[in-house]
Amino acid sequence: MSIASNEGDRIAMSQRERDRLRVLRSVLEGQRTQVEAARLLRRSPRQVRRLLRRLQQGGDAALVHGLRGKPSNHRKDAQLQRRVLQRYRKEFPDFGPTFAAAKLAERGLEVSAETLRRWLLAAGLWQPQRRRQQHRSRRPRRACFGELVQRDTSIHDWTEGRGEEMVLIHLIDDATSRLLARFYDADTVQNHFDLLGRWLGLHGRPLALYTDRHSIFEPQDKGRAVPDAQTQFGRALRELDIELIRARSPQAKGRVERSFGTAQDRVVKEMRLAKVKTIVAANALLDDGLLAKHNRRFSVPPRETGDAHRAVGTAFQLAAILRLQQQRTVANDYTVRFENRIYQLDKPIYPGQRQGKVVLEVRLDGTMAIRFGKHYLKYHELVAAGGALGGSAPQTPRSLAPSGPTPGGAEKGPTSPKEVEPSGVQPAGGRSGRTSAEPYPPDGAGEDTQKGPRRPAADHPWRRGFRAKRKQ
Repeated sequence: MSIASNEGDRIAMSQRERDRLRVLRSVLEGQRTQVEAARLLRRSPRQVRRLLRRLQQGGDAALVHGLRGKPSNHRKDAQLQRRVLQRYRKEFPDFGPTFAAAKLAERGLEVSAETLRRWLLAAGLWQPQRRRQQHRSRRPRRACFGELVQRDTSIHDWTEGRGEEMVLIHLIDDATSRLLARFYDADTVQNHFDLLGRWLGLHGRPLALYTDRHSIFEPQDKGRAVPDAQTQFGRALRELDIELIRARSPQAKGRVERSFGTAQDRVVKEMRLAKVKTIVAANALLDDGLLAKHNRRFSVPPRETGDAHRAVGTAFQLAAILRLQQQRTVANDYTVRFENRIYQLDKPIYPGQRQGKVVLEVRLDGTMAIRFGKHYLKYHELVAAGGALGGSAPQTPRSLAPSGPTPGGAEKGPTSPKEVEPSGVQPAGGRSGRTSAEPYPPDGAGEDTQKGPRRPAADHPWRRGFRAKRKQ
C-alpha cells in the first residue's frame, strides 16, 4: 500500500488507485481528454465521467474502495466460527486446515479450507507453513495403468502408542497414483508376497515393479550387493515375468514416498478417531472405505487409456510362486532335511529322485509342500519315540575317555573295561551312524553285541618305525 496526500490528510491507497488518480487529475488539468483516459484505464468514457465527478466531490479518498477496512458482506456467522473453533480444539487439534475442513463437513460444519485457515491463524491454533518450491521430477509418469508399480514400507507409530506395532506396505501405480495398502506385523518377504498376491488378484501382472535396495529385493552379503544372486522375491518376479527395478535413492521413487507423507498425516488421525489398536482393526478400516476414498481423491487419469496389466492364467501357480522356496538333496533313504527336521518321502518314487534335487515350498500359513520337478510328493516327518531321531550316538574322543580307575578306590569302581567307558560312548554295532532311518539300538536288542575297537598286532608293519622299514 502507498500513501497519497489530500489537503494535509494521509490516505492509504494501493498502487493501482494511485495510477488511476494520476490519469484523472491530468484530465481535470486539461492535459488529457476523457476518451484518452478511458483507453488508459480500460474503462468506458461514461465510467471515467463518474470517477471524475466522485473525485471533484470527495477528493482523493473518493477513489478508495468503500468497503476497505470494513467486514465483508459475505463473512461467516460468528456463532458458526465459535462452533468450528470449539470442535477443532476438542477433536482435531493437530489437523491441517484442508483435512480438518473435510472432517468438519462430515459433522455438518461447512467451511472452506482457506476460511478455516484464517480463523485458525487469528486464534493462534495454526502456524503459517513455509511454502516450499514445487518438486519437478525429470521422469514423467508412465503412460497407462499397469506399466510401473512402486512399492515401499513405512515404519511408523501408527497407533500413537495405543496398541500393536505395525508397518504399512504400499503399492502405488505410477501412471494413476492408484494405491493398494495393507498393515502387517513386520517388513518380511512373506508379507510382501501377500500384498503382491492381492494386487495380482485385483489387476493382474504389471510390467515392472519399482522398489528400494532392501535385502528383500536385492541379495546382499554383509551390506554389499551380490550381483549374480537372487532373493526369494526376485525369484517370484522372474517366474511371473515382472521386471524388477531397484531405485538408488528415495527421491527416485518419490511417488510412493509422498504417499507415505499423506498416510502418516491422515491415516494416523483416522485410526485415532476410529480408536484402532490392532492390525486386524487397521486393515478393516482400510477395507471399509478409507482406501477407496483415498483413490477417489488423489488418483489421476492416465495419459493413455487402456490397461498394461497381463492376466494371471493357469500357467502361473501363485500358491507355489508366492512362497518361500528352498532346494534340498534327497538322501539314499529318500529323506530330506530342513530346519533341523527330517522328512520321509513316500511312494510313488520318480526316476532320478534319489540324490536328486527337490524344492521345499513354505506357504504363508506355515504349511509346506515338497516338489520334484512338476510332481508334488507325499511325505511325513520322522520323529522318534523319545522326541529325537535314531542313529548311533557320536563317539567320545579318546582323549576324554577315563583311562584309570574310578576315584574313590578300586573296590568300589567297575571291573570290566566296558563298565569303565563313559556313559556318552555308545558302540555303533557295525553301523556307520549316518542314516537316521535305522534306530539305535536295533529293535528287540537289549544291548549292542559289537566288541571293543580293533587294534593292530604287535608285529604289524604299522607299529614299526620309519627307519626299520627303510632297512628291509
